Amino acid sequence: MSASILTNKVRHRPWSGGRKAAAMVGAIVACATSLVACSSGNDRDIDHFGYGLSTPLFTTNAGTNVGASTQADLLAGRLYPPVFVVGPSGQLIPNRDLATAKTIPGEPQRVEYAISENAKYSDGAPVTCNDFLLAFRAGSMPELFNSRIPLMEQVENLECTPGSKQFTVVFKRDMGARWRYLFGPGTVLPSHVIASKTGKNEQQLVDELHEGDADTLRPIAQVWSDGFNLGSFDAQLQVSAGPFKIADVGEDGHVTLTPNEQYVGDQPALSKVTLWPKGTDLSAKAADKSIEVADLVGEADVPWVDRNNSKNPFNISNAVGDLNEQLVLAKAGVLASPEARQAFAACIDIAAVAEESARASGVDVKPMGTRLTTADDPINQQTEHIGAAHLGVDIPRAEMLRGQTIRVGYIAPNSRKAAMVEKMRASCQPAGVNVVDASADAGTIQDLAVDRKQDNGTTQFDPQKLDAVLVAMDPNSQFGDVNATSGDVEALRQAEERLWVDVPTIPLAAQPHTFVVDRTITNVVVNTSLSGIGWNMDRWQESRKK
Repeated sequence: MSASILTNKVRHRPWSGGRKAAAMVGAIVACATSLVACSSGNDRDIDHFGYGLSTPLFTTNAGTNVGASTQADLLAGRLYPPVFVVGPSGQLIPNRDLATAKTIPGEPQRVEYAISENAKYSDGAPVTCNDFLLAFRAGSMPELFNSRIPLMEQVENLECTPGSKQFTVVFKRDMGARWRYLFGPGTVLPSHVIASKTGKNEQQLVDELHEGDADTLRPIAQVWSDGFNLGSFDAQLQVSAGPFKIADVGEDGHVTLTPNEQYVGDQPALSKVTLWPKGTDLSAKAADKSIEVADLVGEADVPWVDRNNSKNPFNISNAVGDLNEQLVLAKAGVLASPEARQAFAACIDIAAVAEESARASGVDVKPMGTRLTTADDPINQQTEHIGAAHLGVDIPRAEMLRGQTIRVGYIAPNSRKAAMVEKMRASCQPAGVNVVDASADAGTIQDLAVDRKQDNGTTQFDPQKLDAVLVAMDPNSQFGDVNATSGDVEALRQAEERLWVDVPTIPLAAQPHTFVVDRTITNVVVNTSLSGIGWNMDRWQESRKK
């Protein structure tokens, strides 16, 4: 089925449409309501090493709005690794197989990077500073590239000589405190194949990226934004720099990975891993012995695991995640002004929404009134008074929006998120604010309302767009105007207070996880960061044959 036809019909192909198609992403995963129909009959009797996910697999570019909305890092991080890997305890681990980095004293902040001499893509082409320059330009021109890499807003320049293994990032003044989170999983893509697709050589590409002219960069931006969609998988374009490469994208949306022989680090222990996306009948896969690991977000019930059976091969554990679920708000339409966004936040009962998420997921997630730290960060004791002031409901303050409708989207179907939005509707109703679940129409950050300038100087927005999107966010990398870390309590307090004035998002609660791991698989280490439990997938091993 063509992915440009995104309706409530069963979906047999992963998302392949361009920017226009993204407005209907909320309906893409309708196959989850008909799980058997989404399974590929050809796979019924095949024993795969399977990794089950709670998100659809639309793209391997985690830097796009769609990628950020669907946590594309879960797959993309094994193809396009970060410079610093977030470990299971939130620690940052230098990825020397890709690059090393060091700060240069002085103001503004400067960071020098040295790419591994042996780092290359699966087609044999070297990883160079061109790839990092492309990531910078894409993140710094979000409207053109349809990107969401907020920390790139802090970068003034990236100094790169075409084809070099060294480059320098220069930050804007008073920025760069979170520099280790730059170049995260799934954001440094192969520029050489993008250049080839647009008929440019290496020098031309770098020159145009340095110049930053929107009209000149438009063809590059189009390939960067849409070329890594899995529904139109292009093996020549989606070459890998990580331990795995894509061998196959199935009609039912699954993705099969095999080792990347060109990878500079140790080769993966597994010869093949199949990622089963949201909508897959995991019960059928378990019956076929085709699932070994699953990272299930917000799913309390795992019907394919019989915990009372002494021969049950799986261990199950729950975890409060490092990502924070938030409402990302539009800055156009009903919520165009900070005052309007403050009023909307005032009618959201954050505590009730968090309680509903905990009930639906079976994971004891607590309400969060702050945005810049994980739920378990000890520094929260120093900032919790800021968030506490916003956990309840302030109907008089919300009255500013009386009579208005707020459209909220998320990747659907998702019963837990539907219940969370219902709590929002109930708490806003007394203020006369009509919160509508619009997930059947749209569900990504790309679908948020934006102001469009008209020829006569006025601005317009599409009322069918979303006012808010419910999505999980990394607190360390999602706020480009914040230069505070947990090591600077006062700066963190000031940043949290300022965010409650501008209200770009409404924090709700940590992302709840349920992990299922076959006992015969070793080296699986729980991780709730962007890359998920598959952060060290290349180290997974089968201790015996099934």
